[in-house]
Amino acid sequence: MKKTFLSAIFAPRYLWRVTLAAISAIAILLGSDLMLPHSAAAYPVYAQQAYENPREATGRIVCANCHLGAKRTEVEVPQAVLPDTVFEAVVKIPYDTNVQQVLGNGEKGPLNVGAVLILPKGFKIAPEDRIPEEMKEKIGGLYFQPYSADKDNIVVVGPLPGEQYQELTFPVLSPDPNADKSVKFGKYPINVGGNRGRGQVYPTGDKSNNTIYNASAAGKITQITKAESGGYAVTIQSADGGTAVDNIPAGPELVVAEGQEVKAGEALTTDPNVGGFGQVDTEIVLQSPARIQGLVAFFAAITLSQIMLVLKKKQVEKVQAAEMNF
Repeated sequence: MKKTFLSAIFAPRYLWRVTLAAISAIAILLGSDLMLPHSAAAYPVYAQQAYENPREATGRIVCANCHLGAKRTEVEVPQAVLPDTVFEAVVKIPYDTNVQQVLGNGEKGPLNVGAVLILPKGFKIAPEDRIPEEMKEKIGGLYFQPYSADKDNIVVVGPLPGEQYQELTFPVLSPDPNADKSVKFGKYPINVGGNRGRGQVYPTGDKSNNTIYNASAAGKITQITKAESGGYAVTIQSADGGTAVDNIPAGPELVVAEGQEVKAGEALTTDPNVGGFGQVDTEIVLQSPARIQGLVAFFAAITLSQIMLVLKKKQVEKVQAAEMNF
């Protein structure tokens, strides 16, 4: 007798397979959350959603629009690479690990870091099976995310704990012009942006609590009210009797008091920002093996010519000496 469709579905063997498949799917989902945490895309996603390209026409990387502090960033890449080879691009984001930043809730905490690596078209992050074991040890637990689906040559990483990741190693695979005709041998630019700490401006244009707050009007501070959730409301009465209220979130510290006269634009708080963004540009040469082989052959020919000249000179000297003796 043939089994019906429902009986086949509810057969013990089939139910066991379905159970295993469900368990595997749940494990993959949980594993992806642990291996690729959502926080890894929390900060770069602002730029990814707002800008098609992270590098403006002026050459500035858009991260600088929100991270207003300027800090040093370094990058190390080879002077030249061969086609279809894996090399290291090392981004260094130095800062004083003893300092702490203002967190979103106003408390102090450690700094996080992040970076964007803008490679030439055709260059991309190397696949797992092409990365040497020694390089994997340097990479550690970094997760590299392409800026967008059609821009795998632009890579973002972070935010990451700054105390552990002041040096980021990117495994980069160079293109092969013989396989991809759109790529040519030659010199190419590489642009790098490195950030440490939170930004001062949100993508909406609003200030964060990691920046300085200024008086919106000139006048006398008549009242300073502390909010239950932290922060202050500073009331300023101008000379014409009008009032302005400046709301300051938890984080920045007040440097003014009630009864104090302030000017428009004068600082009401300290500047709590201890981080900043840095950009550095460099170049890399995609070298043709044929050119290197030609150069080696040229040097070999020069060396051989020099040897032949020396031998010829010795031969002439022997002939001249024999004629003189004769």
